[in-house]
Amino acid sequence: MRQETGPDVDRGSHQDAVTPWEDPEWRAAAGEWVERVLAEHGLRTTGPWRVRLRPWSVLARLPLGERDAVWFKANPPASRFEGALTEALARWVPGHVLRPLAVDAGRGWSMLPDGGELFRDALAREPVEAAEWEALLGQYAGVQRALEPRAGEIARLGVPDATPAALPGVLERHLAEDTVLGPDDRAALDRLRPRLADWCAELAAVGVADTLDHADLHDGQLFRPAPGRFTFFDWGDAVLSHPFCSLPVPARKAAERYGPELLPRLRDAYLEPWTGAGTSAVGLRRAARLAWRLSAVVRAGSWGRLFPTAPGAAPAAARARTLLELLAEPPL
Repeated sequence: MRQETGPDVDRGSHQDAVTPWEDPEWRAAAGEWVERVLAEHGLRTTGPWRVRLRPWSVLARLPLGERDAVWFKANPPASRFEGALTEALARWVPGHVLRPLAVDAGRGWSMLPDGGELFRDALAREPVEAAEWEALLGQYAGVQRALEPRAGEIARLGVPDATPAALPGVLERHLAEDTVLGPDDRAALDRLRPRLADWCAELAAVGVADTLDHADLHDGQLFRPAPGRFTFFDWGDAVLSHPFCSLPVPARKAAERYGPELLPRLRDAYLEPWTGAGTSAVGLRRAARLAWRLSAVVRAGSWGRLFPTAPGAAPAAARARTLLELLAEPPL
């Protein structure tokens, strides 16, 4: 495979990031694998790869014609589970996720079909009612509930543990590795640790089982094949966690567009699939507030999942900013 140059390689704002793409042997091996997968499916490319290089992935669009394309993705070691997880999700919750054409779990490679229009692009193209976000959250919560019996299998795929029982240790690790927090912020987080342990215990006792948390479910991680219907993808930040930790990312995105008064509606749409399972509405809402706060610890871990050579202090600064969200009262 020839190396793509010029405008076909997009580094964004990460001009100094070193990824496997810089290694000619790696590119050659990836190209051979892609060609073999395409041949197995009776496909062939009709133009150059369009490569997007980021510290957290190598992503390439392979054109198959004027409109059709497939995608090659390579994950760094810390999110190498994504291909195998995506493959498993296609079996467990078909119709809600992309079904990969192929996965090489050992090398963290996957080939995916094009999922169509991103929800983000639909939002930019036409007026979209706020009810679409409620439908999105209801569908996603249904997927999480369906995956509750799969928690052990998800863990065995290598998906990180960010369950309530694990979160105090996760915070300890973040603080031990931090090089950015100022002394006042660090002291505030230190003082919060006993309360965080209590919140985790309370959340675990609610009676809602741990399951898969996408952990970055914004409008650019969703396809919208039809109004009120969504396809979820990009599971590189996923963790095994309390499901309600998923709520803040999409809820904040929707609130930015429609205003914070939408948040109670979004919360209730998300919680609806858990009603009638033995926990009161008041208890579910209390759990949502706890999980909103604790999700900061969950999401802080995502900033460590970069290729080891990711330059600069930006990931550490982003992790510190995320951890400081623990100090803020939830807006629900």
